[in-house]
Amino acid sequence: MANLKEIRNRIASVSSTMQITSAMKMVSAAKLKKAQDAITAMRPYSEKLTELLQNLSATLDSDNGGVYAEQRPVNKVLIVAITSNRGLCGAFNANVIKQIKNLQVAYAGKEVDVLAIGKKGNDVLKKTCNVVGNKSELFDTLTFENVAEAAQSLMDKFAAGEYDKIELVYNHFKNAATQVVLTEQFLPLEPAAKDEKAANNATDYIFEPSKEEIVLSLVPLSLKTQLYKAVRDSFASEHGARMTAMHKATDNATALRNQLKLTYNKARQAAITNEILEIVGGAEALNS
Repeated sequence: MANLKEIRNRIASVSSTMQITSAMKMVSAAKLKKAQDAITAMRPYSEKLTELLQNLSATLDSDNGGVYAEQRPVNKVLIVAITSNRGLCGAFNANVIKQIKNLQVAYAGKEVDVLAIGKKGNDVLKKTCNVVGNKSELFDTLTFENVAEAAQSLMDKFAAGEYDKIELVYNHFKNAATQVVLTEQFLPLEPAAKDEKAANNATDYIFEPSKEEIVLSLVPLSLKTQLYKAVRDSFASEHGARMTAMHKATDNATALRNQLKLTYNKARQAAITNEILEIVGGAEALNS
């Protein structure tokens, strides 16, 4: 059994760790509230914009979708991996990395590049994947303008024919304890299905300028909004995952500290008992 000093040192170490994990949990909880409010407020706008674009696109010919809707044979793929800049958030980053490796297997025989948004994903993926860029600085100042620049760069690469397909892989925020890894096609745009109901709804409006011009102007905005929503979703998921991980770590540290205190008390009791036995034994030896 370890001596009393070693056990006291371990108790102090675990108590210090427990204070750190508890503080990190509270910090993540505070940041989560703000991030959750941001993504919750943004989703209706993003969904309505996508719905409006689909309704308008459904009334147009397939060749009017613009360069971002061009369907080409898939030979070169770019995967945008959205992770975090910091760790201590459970399996948050590992799940995204695992999904990217699954996509690499699915695209076997094709050229697959990775664009990392987040230092943790970049540090791991650059060892096994062809990482062509790192946009970790987006999380330093997470604004629509900064993300829109990154989205425009992706759109330009697709329009120039550098990539035939671009996909986003990120954690979707469901609640503080649950994050779901999603794979979304960013480019090319999914072909809009012809919908008679959508066509009838569209004819109820007078368009100025034409429907074609409206669609072509909405497409870049929709794509930028899609990437911003994905980054915001991942940002909220990160704080949810870290809050949950730190909560579990605090609970584990508390249980370990209690166990160490029990061990310490037992060891202290055994030491006192031994001292008493030695005193009694010595007294008996003197009397005899």
